[in-house]
Amino acid sequence: MPAGAEVRVKSSIFSHISSDGKAIAVSRWLPEDKPKAILLVAHGMAEHSARYGNLAEALASDGWAVYAPDHRGHGRTSGPGERGWLAERDGFARIRDDLHEISRDAASEHEGVPLFLLGHSMGSVLAETYLAAYGRELSGCVLSGVVAPPPRLASAFGLMVAAVGSALKGQRSPSKFLHGMSFASNNKDFQPSRTSSDWLSRDPDEVDKYIADPLCGFVCSFGFYRDFLSALRRLYGPSSLLAGLPKHLPVLIVAGAEDPVGGASGFVPILADRLKAAGLDSVDTRIYPGARHEVLNETNRAEVIRDIAEWLDGARGAARAAAKAEG
Repeated sequence: MPAGAEVRVKSSIFSHISSDGKAIAVSRWLPEDKPKAILLVAHGMAEHSARYGNLAEALASDGWAVYAPDHRGHGRTSGPGERGWLAERDGFARIRDDLHEISRDAASEHEGVPLFLLGHSMGSVLAETYLAAYGRELSGCVLSGVVAPPPRLASAFGLMVAAVGSALKGQRSPSKFLHGMSFASNNKDFQPSRTSSDWLSRDPDEVDKYIADPLCGFVCSFGFYRDFLSALRRLYGPSSLLAGLPKHLPVLIVAGAEDPVGGASGFVPILADRLKAAGLDSVDTRIYPGARHEVLNETNRAEVIRDIAEWLDGARGAARAAAKAEG
């Protein structure tokens, strides 16, 4: 592209009607011409897809089509009484399949281009669940702000609380207790703290935008924690869902070195080793010194977005070369 040329990005929001009839709000960013690849984005817990606009705009300006749904119980997809709740049962499988249905529609709309997935925080757990079921349809995956699983006893206790709360108060009821268990310690290494969300980013403007956003930071339900903790157990338990991943699927893990959710605990190399043990032969990691949980909203976000874009283009080139070799 000539230097200084203006790149037009077409952004929109549409509804995907899921196989069970639920309307899923999807943010979409498209380049002016036919895209060279598709990126599907899975956002994190208690946030929404519009927060990934910086990444999506940068990629769409470079020829990518980006699709980012608001998961059930989140953003524009959350109906009355649904905030922070996924489904009556198997909520993670349900939102995984929502993603898959959206990916199929996107692939039909842009036939013949490779498909990639990016998941942040809870979305990284969802992305790993997706890899286990549909990884052979992908050309690569980026995991951001990965979540270290809780200790076994803490997980069992959380599942018990979620089950009892669901039975007594209803699975859609917000669980302040489980919210506190999940987030109470995240700020402890950032004292004196300015807000309760300082752990998200070193950039105070980004933290303030998160706090001011009515679609962010809400308390999730007993049913949500049942589904989330169950998903972590299935991924990292003795009978891991990760067994037998497609060997040639490349994965990039990005994390802040000071991220209390996973990066600061040393979980990134542990996860990389687990993915390799599950069969993947290409797992790259980028750990950013000083960065916290939301690396895409950090003070060095331009560097992070550039690294992700370069990795995606490299993986896209490898996928094209492999397809030519097979064909």
